Amino acid sequence: MADESDNEDKTEDPTQKRLDEALERGDVAKSQEINTWFVIAGGTLIMSTFSDQIGGGLMVPLKNLIANSWMINTDGPGLLQLAKSLGMLVIGAVGVPILMLALAAIAGNMMQHRLVWSSEQLKPKFSKISPISGFNRLFGKQAAVNFAKGLFKLIALGTIMTMILWPERHRLESLVSADPATLLGLSTGMTVHLMGTVVAILALVAIADYLFQYRQWHQRLKMSLQEMKEEFKQSEGDPHIKGKIRQLRQQRMKKRMMTAVPKASVVITNPTHYSVALSYERGMAAPVCVAKGTDLIALKIREIAREHDVPIVENVPLARALYGTVEIDDEIPVEHYQAVAEVIGYVMRLRQGFSGRRT
Repeated sequence: MADESDNEDKTEDPTQKRLDEALERGDVAKSQEINTWFVIAGGTLIMSTFSDQIGGGLMVPLKNLIANSWMINTDGPGLLQLAKSLGMLVIGAVGVPILMLALAAIAGNMMQHRLVWSSEQLKPKFSKISPISGFNRLFGKQAAVNFAKGLFKLIALGTIMTMILWPERHRLESLVSADPATLLGLSTGMTVHLMGTVVAILALVAIADYLFQYRQWHQRLKMSLQEMKEEFKQSEGDPHIKGKIRQLRQQRMKKRMMTAVPKASVVITNPTHYSVALSYERGMAAPVCVAKGTDLIALKIREIAREHDVPIVENVPLARALYGTVEIDDEIPVEHYQAVAEVIGYVMRLRQGFSGRRT
């Protein structure tokens, strides 16, 4: 019941991180029927292509061996030499076909997933010897699917073989007295025919089984919302910690802004909500924003500006526009050059007039 409840909670598709971890463990979507199909298809191809070469490579030397058997030395070294010669003969005849079968088996795996090297499956696990797990393996969904596959293959292949061989029953009876060379050619052709039919049927079984195995694998890797949150915390960091870091950054930026306000050339303000402090010196390409804020921060910028005799100019639309388009330590956008130039020019004229009155 607990497993069913856990499965019901797992409603989210697995993340890429979870898929990568499963791959590292060797947990991949895999159908054994795909491997079987590749091996049988490879065997059919080998039989139809290399049967004459294999038969000739074995028949002629063995025929000579039997014909000259009386000349074979049967002492210890002679028998070892004979075994060695026969072994090399067999390897030479069937080596390439066996290599092709091995490549077909590897291709069956690579068609489903890339090659995985993992020792995870070799580690001892209690679930492998648990009676409950064993019962689930024997009577679970996977066991039912395997039984259905086996039954389907037995019925389908039996039916097809009967349909192919039954019309040939009289011909098969005559093979008892047929010449060995004729028997070999006929049996090879009939076997290739049968195996071609088997390959066609197993292709359907393999495709259906792979889709089922992939769905089971995907369902097994699904995640609950809590698992998604935990993974997000691990990969992106705890949201509480990130919020604290963001708060510290804002405090540092605020402190840096307040330190820069006394050096500003002008503070453009909306009397109640916005304040933007700009710095400009001759030779600069454009004024730079050294501080900005709304509400309480805007009020604090104006207080510091008054304390240090920084001019404060009220311009509601310009203050709103600058606050929304310029960041700290950035130059003002081109579209605001003229408006800001007029403000700074006005401030400079005020300063020049104030200096003249003092003189």
